[in-house]
Amino acid sequence: MALTRRTLLAGAALAALSACTGPSKFKSYDGPPVTQIVVRKGERKMYLLSGNRAIKVYDIGLGTVPIGHKQFEGDGKTPEGLYYIDRRNPNSRYHLSLGVSYPNAADAAAAAAIGQTAGSDIFIHGQGPEGQVLSKQRRDWTVGCIAVTDKEVEDIYSMVPDGVPIMITP
Repeated sequence: MALTRRTLLAGAALAALSACTGPSKFKSYDGPPVTQIVVRKGERKMYLLSGNRAIKVYDIGLGTVPIGHKQFEGDGKTPEGLYYIDRRNPNSRYHLSLGVSYPNAADAAAAAAIGQTAGSDIFIHGQGPEGQVLSKQRRDWTVGCIAVTDKEVEDIYSMVPDGVPIMITP
């Protein structure tokens, strides 16, 4: 009898704990493969493509200085050019994030030529608590990243594998 009561209590505690954690931010995806990402900064749009077909389109926020190619760390600009998704952070302070392979060799050399460092840590990310406040104040609020909502980054995180090219245009 005591074993049954203990088992019931343990089961109830486990159910209560799982109810407190809420829905998982990690989703699964079984649609067409994402083969490329295109970001059009001037439109504030990000397109997930499968072949030549856009399968998802997102409104985005950019760096605080949205016009122009990122030249050095701290300039507030989002890079322009061809990069790749090269890492992911499931514990991002911006909910979830996918790393963009900035800087490439040309970016690093251009920054060095003006006595600067190119910077790093450019991501596609959600908002998290900080971004939810900042995005209400201004559309372009990141330090050079590409921002979407937390719900949207959950979808993107599940859809986009590492190695996918990302073309960022003015």
